[in-house]
Amino acid sequence: MPTLVAAEADERDALLLFVEAQRGALRRAVGGLTEEQASARPTVSELSVAGLVKHCAEVESSWTRVNLAGRPPLVQRDGSNWGDSFRLVDGESVDDVLKFADAVAAETAEIIAALPDLDVTVPLPTAPWFPAGARRSARWIMLQLVQEIARHAGHADILRESLDGATAFSLIPADQLRPND
Repeated sequence: MPTLVAAEADERDALLLFVEAQRGALRRAVGGLTEEQASARPTVSELSVAGLVKHCAEVESSWTRVNLAGRPPLVQRDGSNWGDSFRLVDGESVDDVLKFADAVAAETAEIIAALPDLDVTVPLPTAPWFPAGARRSARWIMLQLVQEIARHAGHADILRESLDGATAFSLIPADQLRPND
């Protein structure tokens, strides 16, 4: 997983690599933690490192699987269970969440590859923060995913450092410090 994305000739591949780089930051934040540490809430917030991995995978799946591909959601969320997207529940493990995230990543790549171009537009989901009837392109959705995952990767960095002192930089393997040229 790249930490720094090299200049790409193909916009579609570059956007997928930027999303992958942010997913990698989340994976590094949870890597090497015990189940207890990964599920811990070391601050007053509800956030845990494992919960952030789960949440980002669910959000990514919603944007790509549901909105772009028109497929049914893998997980049904509403106001009654929205908080469950931020924590491990019902016997879930870190390994389960990582496998789910990997499956979502593979499906995202498949969906994006199948689009005729990134100008394909879809209606935004119904939510109070989206304008009624608005549409967005696949390009916008991919940029939204970069933003969403990066925001939560930053949260995961802070949580990880508070758990065991490991910083984001210290968790990057030496072979990932250079762009994939």
